[in-house]
Amino acid sequence: MDREPTVIYSGTGQGKSSAALGLALQCVCNGGHAVIIQFLKGKGIDISEYARKLEPELKIFRFERSPGEFSELSGDKRDEEIQNIKNGLGYARKVMSTGECDVLVLDEVLGVLDMGVITSSELEALIDMKPDRTKLVLTGTVLTDEIAAKADNITMLSNVKF
Repeated sequence: MDREPTVIYSGTGQGKSSAALGLALQCVCNGGHAVIIQFLKGKGIDISEYARKLEPELKIFRFERSPGEFSELSGDKRDEEIQNIKNGLGYARKVMSTGECDVLVLDEVLGVLDMGVITSSELEALIDMKPDRTKLVLTGTVLTDEIAAKADNITMLSNVKF
């Protein structure tokens, strides 16, 4: 069996999350299972009736509870959301350790790193535990050299005209 890649969509352009969602949908259309965990998305993807029809093959999770922007939260709310984000990362580790999906999307996890919620070594350790049969997809604006070195495929998105 071939090893599935670690894929990163990064840059200042729009479409990173959409590209990651496209990989997850492609997986489901081919008979696989995908899990999307969103970070720093405010309200995130609205789990509509349509999205629920894709369950259990496609599951979307958002562990944060605040509808507001993480960077604008007060100290106590921010601390609470940091714990929620860490719970989401813990769930990602569980998903990878059980091998329950073919594609795991950690949407805006690079933002979690950039905001200092987790360290580079914590994210590197998470990437290192990826099973060979799981495609891991990371998104976010800022990509560090350390995380880039862990990727098999990096796509940088930038707006040419907006």
